Amino acid sequence: MQKNLSGVPSLAQIQNKPLRDHVLDMLHTAIVNGELKPGHTLVEAELAAQLGVSRAPLREAINILSTQGLVEVVPYHGTTVKTLSRKDIEELYSVRSMMEEFAIKHIILTANTSAVVADLRVICAEMLEAAEAGDLRAVNQIDRYFHDTLVASSGNDLLVMLWSTVSLRVRQVMSLRNRSKGDLHQIARNHIGIVDVIERRAVDEAVRLIHDHIGLTGDFIAEHWDDDGDAASKNGANTESS
Repeated sequence: MQKNLSGVPSLAQIQNKPLRDHVLDMLHTAIVNGELKPGHTLVEAELAAQLGVSRAPLREAINILSTQGLVEVVPYHGTTVKTLSRKDIEELYSVRSMMEEFAIKHIILTANTSAVVADLRVICAEMLEAAEAGDLRAVNQIDRYFHDTLVASSGNDLLVMLWSTVSLRVRQVMSLRNRSKGDLHQIARNHIGIVDVIERRAVDEAVRLIHDHIGLTGDFIAEHWDDDGDAASKNGANTESS
């Protein structure tokens, strides 16, 4: 089977999943990692040949991507990877901020706060270690894991389900940016500050910090975003996280 979507596992590696789900995983990865960029036309015949599958599971996968807002299906015109405008970025980070605010409030007021704080401190320590090594990719991955853990620790199943879609879009945005390393230590310290206020159960301060943390990132990205759906080349060094 041909495979030229880099970083995507071959079909032979996963035998216990429906073919549609495997195709969906491969397309997810290609879109989220920026290999299939916004505006790219998905030609069914080419994709089916490339992935070594028939069109039926491919169409099913594309329909799911459409419901997730990752592609646009226009009858009689084809399917494209959805473009992202400044408005899309602003809305994405606004919704993300509200979701993480809810998670933090729930962790402080109703969850096992001490256990969550312990988990988050381990993640922060790993982020600091990656920052010391100057490993931007590792810092980004651990950064995402921090926020995934924050939301999962809310214990709210519906929030976690909705977060899966939002986090995918955030990953797509970050992969399309021309991001320089900036101050990796500051990125790690920003997360430690959030954990500190959660540990103190300071709800208002925690909410303010998470809004600042996410809002400043969203504002920066939106400011430097081309409405063609890609990051502007004028992005400079910065200390925002994903």
